[in-house]
Amino acid sequence: MTPGARIASAIEVLDKIESNCAPSEDIISSYVRGRRYIGSKDRKAIITLIFKVIRSKSRLDWLIGEPSSARLRVLASLFLIDHVSIAEINACFSGVAYSPTKLSKDERELLKILNLKEFMNEDYPLHVEVETPKWLTKILLNKWGENFKYEMSGLNERACIDLRVNTLKCNCTKAIEILKKDKIHANSTNLSPIGLRVMDRANLQSTTAYKAGFIEVQDEGSQIISALVDTKANIKTIDLCAGGGGKTLALAGLMKDGGPLIACDTDFKRLKNIKPRTKRAGVTNVTIHHLTNENDNFYHIHKNSAERVLADVPCSGSGSWRRAPMQKWKLSEERLNNFIEVQRRILLQASDLLVNGGRLIYSTCSVLPGENEYQIDWFIQERPNFKVLPIQSIWNKVFEMDPPLNTVEASGYLSLTPKRHNTDGFFCAVLEKCNN
Repeated sequence: MTPGARIASAIEVLDKIESNCAPSEDIISSYVRGRRYIGSKDRKAIITLIFKVIRSKSRLDWLIGEPSSARLRVLASLFLIDHVSIAEINACFSGVAYSPTKLSKDERELLKILNLKEFMNEDYPLHVEVETPKWLTKILLNKWGENFKYEMSGLNERACIDLRVNTLKCNCTKAIEILKKDKIHANSTNLSPIGLRVMDRANLQSTTAYKAGFIEVQDEGSQIISALVDTKANIKTIDLCAGGGGKTLALAGLMKDGGPLIACDTDFKRLKNIKPRTKRAGVTNVTIHHLTNENDNFYHIHKNSAERVLADVPCSGSGSWRRAPMQKWKLSEERLNNFIEVQRRILLQASDLLVNGGRLIYSTCSVLPGENEYQIDWFIQERPNFKVLPIQSIWNKVFEMDPPLNTVEASGYLSLTPKRHNTDGFFCAVLEKCNN
């Protein structure tokens, strides 16, 4: 592909992302799969440009002024961030060989205006500087205070690829050796003892390590939450919001493929993906159940019977903005409130499944207090027969060491952020049922 064709493809995908509710990575993947002529180098260049524009959307819009668009953002990004000359831009925006159409008079005038600006040194308003909607900026500024800019910078950085070693089949040393044979270099993660980090982009699904089930792609923070469930064989464990089964598979490893382990979800499409994953991982102890509605008979059958219930609830995904930066712009106050209502319903449903002394592990991939600390405050008022167990003691037992600094809040909750821990942003609270 020519440089112009790559730019045209990036603009087309950005337009689709802007107008579609689906995750950016799904839209990009669908676009690339449908165009076999896009080679690996072209794909890398297109995706790099797309995410550069998304991560700079707020600042680019501020510099461009109203109205903005994917085409104008790409134009401004090329000129201000990549320092592409006007002559080169005109060559790329030629209107021939699948390149974007020629620059309009207004676009040429915009370049003259942008020539007087510096992307890194402009005096941006705070919410523009941190690339976050104004209403969310206020919430997070209140949460992090003087550490606000530090924490926010992590949410806008590129994420690494983390792997969880499947201890049912191998250990970290063996997994690293197997990956090396496919020319993929991985290092041990800082927090998870069974985690590996791949610094460079790689096609992991084509590797022997992945095909043979030695590894699973899973963020280190997600691995930590799975470990804090503190389960083992013969402890009845329910993964109530299993999704595609990432944490379910991690729990299966902790249980050494012993049972009972039940994976539930309301999304059948995601839930059915667990079966091929369990087969590849050599896992046999997972029972899958599709929850068809709020009053599914499952809740009656398993009432007061589980010793562990993991409620990794649907959430804003604000902790994973570094992987899906466009999602922050699609989050509204109404949508956030809907998530909060769903989370409360799931908390109550999960609590009814537990035996006395059983544990409810509540987790989100969110950094917003309304989905985290405030939810636990609400739940304790609704269910006073539950108490918060300090993460410190569970961490000590599971990992046989003290938790690292800045991982556990004074309240006893787990709090991970991209900047402090180089994981996605995660929250976790462990609650114990005292009586019925």
